[in-house]
Amino acid sequence: MEPNPVIIAATAKQTASLIFLHGLGDTGHGWASTIAAIRGPHIKVICPTASTMPVTLNAGFRMPSWFDLRTLDATAPEDEEGIVNATTLIHRLISDEVKAGIPAGRILLGGFSQGGALALHAALTYSEPLAGVMSLSCWLPRHAHFPDCVKSPKELPIFQAHGDCDPVVPYKWGQMTASFLKTFMKNIEFNTYQGLSHSSSDAELKDMKVFIEKTLPAVK
Repeated sequence: MEPNPVIIAATAKQTASLIFLHGLGDTGHGWASTIAAIRGPHIKVICPTASTMPVTLNAGFRMPSWFDLRTLDATAPEDEEGIVNATTLIHRLISDEVKAGIPAGRILLGGFSQGGALALHAALTYSEPLAGVMSLSCWLPRHAHFPDCVKSPKELPIFQAHGDCDPVVPYKWGQMTASFLKTFMKNIEFNTYQGLSHSSSDAELKDMKVFIEKTLPAVK
């Protein structure tokens, strides 16, 4: 992970934090302003940038990536070590916020595509209850290790979103992930966006805004 995440400070007294992880080849700048536009004034936004590494899926070209992607095949071997190491980095970001005075229950994780996959993995394996996780157009990495490695409460709020015309991460993967999660987690919302490819939309952002308001309400 690069040392300086994009940070958009709360515009009122900060009582919550939202950590959002970009997709393959992107940077923290790719989502920061979008997320800032749908959060409450009491929420600080943190958008880290993944380290640059060769990515097998893209013929070894170097680009920002949270872990190596070998192939987009549900049964193929994964970069287990890379996923675990990246998860540790995200857990450290959460711990930094806790040390700064924001309780874990006021920290929301989120991400898109590879970043959404990492956010989901990190949220499920974090031992303290978080506010929730938003996983957009993604899948659950290292799924064979679940539910054994779950450390979060079963009530962790999970917001999943996927376009039904996604040519990169198939919509079916999102559906299968949601179905699998429902076998051991109790609070899952899976939203389908008709005609949406591997991107976001106004309708999705509107639903994300509602989820953020629900999980990180203003403290009176």
